[in-house]
Amino acid sequence: MKKISSIVRNIMGRTMPRTLSKILFRATQGKKLDLNDPKLFDEKLMWLKLNNYNNNPLVWKYCDKYLVREYAVSNGVSSSNLPELLGEYQDANEIDFNKLPNKFALKCTHGCGFNIICKDKKELDYEKTRKTLNKWLKTKFGYESAELQYMHEKPRIICEKFIESRNSLPYDYKIYCFRGVAKCILVCSERDTDIKLNIFDLSWKELPVSKDEYKNTKKIDKPKSLNEMIGIAEKVSRPFPFVRVDFYEYNGKAILGEMTFTPAACLNYIYTDDGKKYLGDLLELDLKEDVLPKKQPGGN
Repeated sequence: MKKISSIVRNIMGRTMPRTLSKILFRATQGKKLDLNDPKLFDEKLMWLKLNNYNNNPLVWKYCDKYLVREYAVSNGVSSSNLPELLGEYQDANEIDFNKLPNKFALKCTHGCGFNIICKDKKELDYEKTRKTLNKWLKTKFGYESAELQYMHEKPRIICEKFIESRNSLPYDYKIYCFRGVAKCILVCSERDTDIKLNIFDLSWKELPVSKDEYKNTKKIDKPKSLNEMIGIAEKVSRPFPFVRVDFYEYNGKAILGEMTFTPAACLNYIYTDDGKKYLGDLLELDLKEDVLPKKQPGGN
């Protein structure tokens, strides 16, 4: 299939999100997207995206990396389970790097991949960083992948305390929750180099869900705060048919990073065929009750 330009995807995402989703699914998954009777995990996530999440004000709000903090606390999560917030900015030119510690993480709140991890402030080009962040702020993230939930809240920049483990980035623990019940955990390791992806059940037994080429063959120990992570994930996931709740562990404590409603834009490449079916069976949809009325698109 001929590659669709970024400009065309952007326009289609605004005006024809269903058509764009079908094209992207065919191009990346090699099969037709079945929205009438979805069976596989990403098919069901596509259905949810188009029929619920793109129209769901709760999803619009809490896919935002800043606003999710308020939501977590309002649902009984301790502020000690959130990353320490060092700053919040409407424009990168507001950042006073002299007031920041030597290590920190800068993130735009309205999408995926808009992160700058600073491990040594002396090596950071401040002006380049400001330009990059302001470029990201202007990016209409979500149109190119028809993830319209990202288009409603005002983008901003947050600065968080740098979390590290043995001089490297910590493991990322991503808990898959289905209607408020945690079912499995995706562990992202070796994030500094060639990221590895392994999936475990709640008893820390590895599941044959991800492809071998993406797995870490080294032993991955169960985090000390796993039960705490699961408890928090189930608290914040109750209103949603599916959400992935992402954590780090710091000094044995669960740290909630964000909530992700459409992982990998519903175009995940890491699952085996059996894995797609296994996860799809966990996601139960009501093709009538789970439909939300269409809302007006955001104006950001």
